[in-house]
Amino acid sequence: MSAKSVILSNGVEGLFIKNDRFKTTLVSFNFFLPLKKETAALYALLPFILTSCSNKYPEFSKLNYKLNKLYGARLNASTEKYGDYQLLKMTVSVINDRYALDDDSLVKRASDLLLNLVFEPSVENNAFLEKDINREKRKAIEHIKGEYSEKRIYAKNRLIEEMYKGEAYGVPKCGTIADVENITGESLFKAWQDMLKTAFIRVHVIGAAAPAGLFDSIAERFSALERDNITDCTASKATDVSNSVNTVTETQAVNQGKLVMGFSADMCGNDDVSLPLLVMGDIFGGGPYSRLFSNVREKMSLCYYCSASTIRQKGLLTVESGVEADKAEKAQTEILNQLEIVKKGEFTDFEFNASIKSICDSLKTYSDSQATLDMWYCLKVNNKALYSPDDIAEKVKEITKEDVISAAKGVKLHTVYKLLPNNAAKEAE
Repeated sequence: MSAKSVILSNGVEGLFIKNDRFKTTLVSFNFFLPLKKETAALYALLPFILTSCSNKYPEFSKLNYKLNKLYGARLNASTEKYGDYQLLKMTVSVINDRYALDDDSLVKRASDLLLNLVFEPSVENNAFLEKDINREKRKAIEHIKGEYSEKRIYAKNRLIEEMYKGEAYGVPKCGTIADVENITGESLFKAWQDMLKTAFIRVHVIGAAAPAGLFDSIAERFSALERDNITDCTASKATDVSNSVNTVTETQAVNQGKLVMGFSADMCGNDDVSLPLLVMGDIFGGGPYSRLFSNVREKMSLCYYCSASTIRQKGLLTVESGVEADKAEKAQTEILNQLEIVKKGEFTDFEFNASIKSICDSLKTYSDSQATLDMWYCLKVNNKALYSPDDIAEKVKEITKEDVISAAKGVKLHTVYKLLPNNAAKEAE
């Protein structure tokens, strides 16, 4: 059954996802905002500072004491990139009401706590406090530096930057170190106001039951806001087709080179139109049955790893591989050769059937975790119908080889990014 959302206020939706497998209930507030260079770092910092303190709980020790009083409730925060938008996520997880020793609704109390953190931050004179900002800025900078150090992530990020120069999707989800360093108490306060005023908001409740009046109290709080210019996050700009392949090569002190290739796909959008691209990408470079794994990695030994993934709301397919510098060109050539094989429909029935089964098996695992189920419905915000993982599994089973071939034919190489060892560049000279 597809889930159904309810309107809580202007640009605010509530969604109850019934799941009896856990003894906890998860409540998440999800804010969708345009991804822009000017505001990315500001917005990215908000979920973390808002869930670390508030006007009522100015120190984390006091907030932690409150969480312990709620039977060890847990707060989490994250910032994600969703197409051309930023997703700011704040969640609280608490044990189900039936396990409480009193008659109060733990879920309702936890939700009220989250509302308090979002609406009543620790601020003075229309500015966040310097001590709180400095703490979260330090963490944000460490996160950005960590992505630079992890070369597989770094190479993928650099490909996206090159493919989407001047576009929203090319903006790092957490901004740059310089952007973070420039954040002030006043600028963050303004970003918080803008978030409450303009974000599209979806509230998820995932558990055995939603307490009576829970959505009503949330609706009352959000309805008191003056909201306008609500973010429309139902569609992202499709990836442009490139008339010529853009190749970018960088060198660093690395032992293993990285070859990352970005492709545009003309099959993009919501689940009703783009599922064949999901299957095509999996046959091309998904599991051990895929063309890239079994041929480029195993049979030809051209790389340490080689896999493909799709961002269907952007019409984007990427291939990531770890290579020796002297094998990078051969690997690139063979990756393109395997794509042509898929376009011609020369993949086997075994590969096709294995892919369908693997995707369906993977979809079954979403119900094993409230966090992954929460993210699932966040990433369906562009769908008119909020399909469940089981719904999508049934749709995947209906996809034919002809659908996969059609999706593959619309895939075109756009950008190639190579990160090679310094000594490889010297030897090439």
